[in-house]
Amino acid sequence: MTDRGILSEDMKAEREQVVEMLKKAYWMEIETVMSYITNSTNPDGIRAQEITNSLEKDIQEELGHAQQFAARIKELYGVVPGSAEFKSEQSYLQPPGEQTDITHVIKGVIEAESGAIQFYNEVIEFCSDTDPVTEDMVITILRDEEGHRRLFEGFLREYEAEGKA
Repeated sequence: MTDRGILSEDMKAEREQVVEMLKKAYWMEIETVMSYITNSTNPDGIRAQEITNSLEKDIQEELGHAQQFAARIKELYGVVPGSAEFKSEQSYLQPPGEQTDITHVIKGVIEAESGAIQFYNEVIEFCSDTDPVTEDMVITILRDEEGHRRLFEGFLREYEAEGKA
């Protein structure tokens, strides 16, 4: 242990809180990966292709985020949780009743990305005075999430303009 910074004994309580936040972020990313796999596979129709292609690309990025969160949990002396601790929360990303309901998928992605953006801003705020390494990592991940949301907001606007949303 060092005598300064987030790894110091003096900051143990803050470090443990950061680890808990990182675990939540880890599970958010893992659940998003599962949902994006589902929603990049199930949709049918001509219009679905662009959405499913975009989600397929996002899967790797979201998985990378989960891996970054896992690595940081370990660096902070935490233990990356196993699958028995997983609890789903993203009801909005469940497959739609109709496989041609692309709007449902688009809105679910926007909601998932919005939730990540909100939570990651909370992590950044908490870490701003305690853990600049985690803060920097989450800022980079936040940028990815903002880009994903912006892309899907564009898809939604297009669907709305055509009267399909």
